[in-house]
Amino acid sequence: MPQNTGAKPAEPGIVQANAAVRRRFPFDDTQDLQDARRGFMGTAQESVIRAGDGRVVWDLDAYGFLAQECPDTANPSLWRQSRLCSDHGLFQVTEGIYQVRGFDLSNMTIVEGERGVFVIDPLISAETASAALALYRAHRGRRPVTGVLYTHSHIDHFGGVRGVIGEDDVARGVPVLAPRGFLQHAVSENVYAGTAMGRRAAYMYGAALPKGERGQLGAGLGQTTSTGSVGLIPPTLDITRTGQTETVDGIRMVFQFTPGTEAPAEMNIHFPDHAALCMAENATHNLHNLLTLRGAQVRDPHVWARYLTEAVSLFADSSDVAFASHHWPVWGRERVVAFLSEQRDLYAYLHDQTVRMLNQGMTALEIAAEIQLPPALERAWHTHGYYGSVSHNTKAVYQRCLGWFDGNPAHLWEHPPVEAARRYVAFMGGADEVVRRARQSFADGDFRWVAQVVNHVLFADPDHTEARELQADALEQLGYGSENGTWRNFYLMGAYELRHGSVGTPTVTGSPDVLAALTLDQLFDSLAIRVDGPRSWDANLTLRFVPTDSEPVTVWLRNGVLTHITGTGTGPATADPDVEITLPESDLRALLLGTLTPRQLTGRANVEVTGDLGRLTELLGHLGTPDPDFAILTP
Repeated sequence: MPQNTGAKPAEPGIVQANAAVRRRFPFDDTQDLQDARRGFMGTAQESVIRAGDGRVVWDLDAYGFLAQECPDTANPSLWRQSRLCSDHGLFQVTEGIYQVRGFDLSNMTIVEGERGVFVIDPLISAETASAALALYRAHRGRRPVTGVLYTHSHIDHFGGVRGVIGEDDVARGVPVLAPRGFLQHAVSENVYAGTAMGRRAAYMYGAALPKGERGQLGAGLGQTTSTGSVGLIPPTLDITRTGQTETVDGIRMVFQFTPGTEAPAEMNIHFPDHAALCMAENATHNLHNLLTLRGAQVRDPHVWARYLTEAVSLFADSSDVAFASHHWPVWGRERVVAFLSEQRDLYAYLHDQTVRMLNQGMTALEIAAEIQLPPALERAWHTHGYYGSVSHNTKAVYQRCLGWFDGNPAHLWEHPPVEAARRYVAFMGGADEVVRRARQSFADGDFRWVAQVVNHVLFADPDHTEARELQADALEQLGYGSENGTWRNFYLMGAYELRHGSVGTPTVTGSPDVLAALTLDQLFDSLAIRVDGPRSWDANLTLRFVPTDSEPVTVWLRNGVLTHITGTGTGPATADPDVEITLPESDLRALLLGTLTPRQLTGRANVEVTGDLGRLTELLGHLGTPDPDFAILTP
């Protein structure tokens, strides 16, 4: 896409606000810059990483513009963070431990063993992971991969695994380690609500935005998401408890099991022979998300803080360096303790103060506007909200404690967005009058109000040209002033789509590997959430699938609900089905995933059909199709 297409300069109010940030924080502190570049060994000679079809999935030079001084169209604090995250290459963490950074949203860590290398968190895409491993080998020799570890269940920590190993390696005994529950959470997150999360992730990471001073310049946690081939090789060894020790290729590891922190399944790793501590994504150089803007389960900051306290207690006295799956390491035992302690205090403070304030009757919006971090935490660069934010994290704590309802009965049964918007606009004198008044608010620098009020016009009249233009301008200015990388991306993506149309979902996480890792139980659950309820109210169907290599599964559709039970039992499971189909499990999976049609079952080897096969076609006809291109800025 052409860079800066339609983008406008920063308004005076944003210029002044960004200048105030420069005066407020210690930009002459260069410790992070020294740490981010410490141990640099070199980077790839070829800056572009491509897929097999020639498509670019990552460009190492895309953020070269960050070497310039921060312009008026970016928050200087975010510009600083993005510059640090854009450094790319192979870095030595300590003797025998290396990281490839800047090749994807996350880091790939490589630990040298007796015979080969142990790979931790192989990025999002096979292409970027392969390039990262090639860079390591160019500097350290062609050592085989003798083990892989996923620190947690988010796709940027496992999706590129096929760039470093394949099933043949696992068959030869190469272990794949992960925390207990990894597979369940990794596949369910990317399938059940995967379509909506993927569409919103297009806004959160801004992968489709032009890179530049008026466009995408990072996401705080890293720069953006690669767009290559996503894979998944299931774990062969589960980590189930704190204190569990494992040795792979002579590499001793002691694990801290931390479920329910940054991911539902996550763990930290101590390497006693290296005096090194891997904090996964539980302690990084920013305030993380308690609820991501793409959507996820709300994380528990109280539990998160307790695990950080435990990490300090267990490992700090024997760790000369702490590193994570994002950003750069921290060296020195005193600095490690300070870093982990401040990260702990950050999450604990947000939790405790939000709960205190909600018990005083304050709502989520009021708490977000009122809460302030203690000065000592605010002065630390690694507590800044480049990825998560104090504002949306406090709302997440409120949601976790009390849910969406703020207790005001006026908010209990509000009109949905379109109906409310039409009424608001009519009350305010019509769309043209709202836009006229909003233009004055824009001139006054009140961009938050412009975005809030013009949103009503767009939902009442999505084709109102002046409203679309003004909303794009307001969102753009909010992006220019944001310290949070994901907020900036959301704002600028909104402006971009209003001006140029939808970009869809650039990064697709529901890959064949992820779908193949679903259990049959999860597959049937994924069908149930696709049933078009109103269209299925009167349906009455019972089908039984008998896989030749697993237990039978009976499914029935009643009252718009698709229910299933595995094995034999009472009730519908023992009733005579409308059709019974005996088939290999591979064919059943293909049928449920839509790569095999009911008609293609006829005459297929090892398939037996008893009853009316048309009932299967009827069942599948009740399923809707998720929309990866749904509108966000308009109805």
